[in-house]
Amino acid sequence: MNMRTDARTPWLRYDPPMTATLSDLARLVDRQWQAHGRETPLDGLLLTRADASSGILRSVYRPSFCVVVQGAKTTMLGDTPFRYAAGQGLLASIDLPVTARITRASADEPYLALSLAIDPAMVADLLSAEGDRLAEAPVFAPLRVASLDPVLCDPLARLLALLDAPGDLAVLAPLVRQEIVWRLLNGPLGATLRQVGLADGHAARIRRATAHIRDHYAEPLRVADLAALAHMSVPSFHRHFKAATTLTPVQFQKQIRLQEARRLLIGAEDVAGVGYAIGYESPSQFSRDYHRLFGAPPGRDGAAIRAALTPEIALP
Repeated sequence: MNMRTDARTPWLRYDPPMTATLSDLARLVDRQWQAHGRETPLDGLLLTRADASSGILRSVYRPSFCVVVQGAKTTMLGDTPFRYAAGQGLLASIDLPVTARITRASADEPYLALSLAIDPAMVADLLSAEGDRLAEAPVFAPLRVASLDPVLCDPLARLLALLDAPGDLAVLAPLVRQEIVWRLLNGPLGATLRQVGLADGHAARIRRATAHIRDHYAEPLRVADLAALAHMSVPSFHRHFKAATTLTPVQFQKQIRLQEARRLLIGAEDVAGVGYAIGYESPSQFSRDYHRLFGAPPGRDGAAIRAALTPEIALP
């Protein structure tokens, strides 16, 4: 039996025999991306492949675990960079609007990564089952980078392989996801992941507020209501929210709205209609805010995105 003492804790940890390697994960990510693209049949499992380094990529991270299996990437939270390369993972403990760049990729060695959404209820259940052993209150960190624990390669490989067996996916994927979360809780990113499952911790309180904004981005925002949802006073909520996200609640909502507008513009040319759909009452204000964030007015940017996604028709 392969047992070792965990450097962070006095108890013994069982490490199962490992068969999958980082190279195996790279081959699986590449193959499944070729088969499914970014969004896979498993909800919350996203794949990324790029043949060249990128410009600025804007997105909203949900509580999730991202693993780079080839290449390198830098994610910016405000002015703070989080750099991670092949064999490293990034854990997001709350919803966060971020910017990122793929910094190392080529046609011969493309950037390959996978991202798996983390269910806070699953984390809470595992913490509850383990009682005090895993439930100590950690220092709040919305993002954290660490080397990939080798014991995670096997369950990640099995999860990717399940995409080839749709009949098994619904039954087996939740079990493999639970194993992945368990391994994360006992690995280098465990302290950050525990924040996701501790109901009374600052991470969980701010996460409830960010999730509410994300789900109701088109509605008027009342900071007092968000503070009540987080069980904080308004001044305390403002302070903790900005410390976690680098944004005020109003700025956070604007980022979510504009990210959603860009997604909607992929399939819509009615710029004013998109603005109204995401909560703007003034088309001119929507256009100004969109231009400020994405560097082009929404109509022109949307047309460019649609053109890039439309395959060229080969002429005879």
